[in-house]
Amino acid sequence: MKTLSPEQYGEMREGAEVVAADTHGDKVLHLSDGTYLKLFRIKRLITSARIFPYWRRFCRNAEGLAELGVPTLKVREVYDLPHLKRTAVHYDPLPGDTLRETEQFDADLVAKLGRFIRQLHDKGVYLRSMHLGNVVITPEGELGLIDVADMRIRSGALSTALRLRNFHHLCRYVDDRRAIARFEDSFLEAFDGTLKRRLREMLQPS
Repeated sequence: MKTLSPEQYGEMREGAEVVAADTHGDKVLHLSDGTYLKLFRIKRLITSARIFPYWRRFCRNAEGLAELGVPTLKVREVYDLPHLKRTAVHYDPLPGDTLRETEQFDADLVAKLGRFIRQLHDKGVYLRSMHLGNVVITPEGELGLIDVADMRIRSGALSTALRLRNFHHLCRYVDDRRAIARFEDSFLEAFDGTLKRRLREMLQPS
């Protein structure tokens, strides 16, 4: 991990677009060279993040996805920003558009999304921040993940209960659920049995 002085951070941040921020400051910056800087802070005095910090989880998850053959971002460097009481991960984005941005959101893409999520679950990937803004379709037509901080990779395939819990995260986003529900049958082609029945129920209007 490298330490950045206030001057060095200022130079890196010059011309950057603030992608996400809160009352505590910047959270994600789109830098002028096209790369990204994601900043992390420890929110509580007593927390597991002091033992296994968020930046380390982010890097480990990106590396784990790459090892599984899942397209994702590529970490360049990790920085300590003592003047901001933050750490930061500098990374290259995954080229493409998120499924919220793409103009080709149709039955074929939704069927591909269903297969992609099933493959993730079969590989033990549990992404708590599962939504269409975190899934990218690359110029080659592959699907990949970008926001990998809140994720775990288990040693074996996920249980049905964990798969359903993961879909609950996705269905909390009303616009995402409605977008998928337009092509419900295509999405559900990747699933069967109890899981398929429960997913069909989740996709119904609340």
